[in-house]
Amino acid sequence: MEIVTYPNKILKQISKPVERFDNELHKLLDDMYQIMVSNQGVGLAAIQVAVPLRAVIIDIGNEEGKQGEESKIEVINPEFLLWDGSQKDTEGCLSVPDYFDDVERYANVKVKFYDRFGNVHIQDAEGLLSVAFQHETDHLDGHLFVEKLDYIKRKKFEKEWKKKLKQKK
Repeated sequence: MEIVTYPNKILKQISKPVERFDNELHKLLDDMYQIMVSNQGVGLAAIQVAVPLRAVIIDIGNEEGKQGEESKIEVINPEFLLWDGSQKDTEGCLSVPDYFDDVERYANVKVKFYDRFGNVHIQDAEGLLSVAFQHETDHLDGHLFVEKLDYIKRKKFEKEWKKKLKQKK
């Protein structure tokens, strides 16, 4: 399992709802968590590992910034119940490695989702957690954070990214 990177067309796919909360889903979530942590991420959507399911892992860490079981959130079939306020933060993405830019998002969200066992959860989120829910859910809908950049920043990003891809070849 590898992280799919921009501009791979897989990232444009709209993910399908999870219907079975079984061992296959549990293995996917476990594998996603390991990949996310080993790449120093705070969130990962299943589509980023080429699995078009509405499944996300988020772990912004505890108060000391340490990631682990107590701070990990497994988000299946997320649905936003509330969007409020506005905040601008610097974002990055494991599918757009080594690129960071300021993105405007809602400051507070309320999200309904399921865990790996099919139990319903409703969570209020603000700050980085709010950003993570929005960023990862965008992936499920086939969108990347760079799409939220204004026209000039987006064109600059695309030019720099094409140059970077050419240098790798």
